[in-house]
Amino acid sequence: MGFVLVVVAGCGMRGKPAAAPAVNQPRPRSTATLQILEPLPGSVLAGTKVRVRLALSGGRIIQETTTRLAPDEGHIHLLVDGQIVSMTYGLDQEVEVAKGAHLLQAEYVANDHFPFNPRVIVVSTIVVQ
Repeated sequence: MGFVLVVVAGCGMRGKPAAAPAVNQPRPRSTATLQILEPLPGSVLAGTKVRVRLALSGGRIIQETTTRLAPDEGHIHLLVDGQIVSMTYGLDQEVEVAKGAHLLQAEYVANDHFPFNPRVIVVSTIVVQ
C-alpha cells in the first residue's frame, strides 16, 4: 500500500462551479481511505499556520472537474470548523487558522466536487496557541 504526498496551493474548480448532481442519479461508492498524518489528533500547536498532511489509499487525485465519475478519482476538500478552507489537488498543505480549539476535516470527493456515498472523510481536533 503506497501513499503519495504532493505539495499544493489552494485551488478552485477550474473556472466554473459544478452543477448539483441529479437527484435520481446515485452517487458513486469509493473504496478509497483517507487519513490525517499531521497534525495528530489532539495536537496542541504553536502559531497560526498549520501544516496538514494526508494519506490517500485506493484513490487518486485528478485536477479535472467533470461529471464523468469514477470511484477511484477525485479531489480533496479541507475544512476547519465546518468551513471549507481549501479544495486541493494534493495531500500536503499549510492553512491559516485562528488561535483556539478547532475541528479539522478532510474529505475525498468525486470529480464533480460532491461526496461519494458513503463519504470518504476524516475528522480530527486540534488546539492552536
